[in-house]
Amino acid sequence: MTPLHSPGLFLAGVLLVLIMPGPTNTLLATAGLTSGLRRAARLTLAESCGYVIAITFWGMSLTTLAHGLPWLPAVIRAASAIYIAWLAVRLWNTTLELADGTQRVIGMRDLFFATLLNPKAILFGGTIFPKAAFTSGTAWLEAAGLFLALVFPVGLLWIGLGAQIGAGRAGGLMPKYLLRSASLILGAFSVTVALSALR
Repeated sequence: MTPLHSPGLFLAGVLLVLIMPGPTNTLLATAGLTSGLRRAARLTLAESCGYVIAITFWGMSLTTLAHGLPWLPAVIRAASAIYIAWLAVRLWNTTLELADGTQRVIGMRDLFFATLLNPKAILFGGTIFPKAAFTSGTAWLEAAGLFLALVFPVGLLWIGLGAQIGAGRAGGLMPKYLLRSASLILGAFSVTVALSALR
């Protein structure tokens, strides 16, 4: 019997959360815009590593540490909010660099830490991943395998979107407006996360 009682529901939940705009997807689209699909595709590896580590941490923490350290989730959310706000400022500055003809490349470390601190990992580890995944090695391998099977194509989808815009195949949508919009989305996301930490 499979450790995951409803693999279909699990995959649907993972896909729904993964495809939503957020800090990681915003950076992937921006990387596609500035570097192209081929060069940016490797960033999905950093995304995958960041998610697996964060989800495993949250899944184990929310079943053990949270009872003795009730303040831990708020501290992590606050740290995430600060980091996402920094990413928003960085993206806005990238817009200015584009105007000067220079482009700052988003690297593996940027994607890894953005994903590691992505609040989506809390949702994955706390609700979507089955509790058995954090108590059984077999269940964890199955859940992680199914999760990674979706992370790569969804990540490539966001990179491809940015690459299409960068290649001028998205009508009148200018790269600088995409970057500024992405910066504002990250800024709003940072505020949302900060407010959730204060509650």
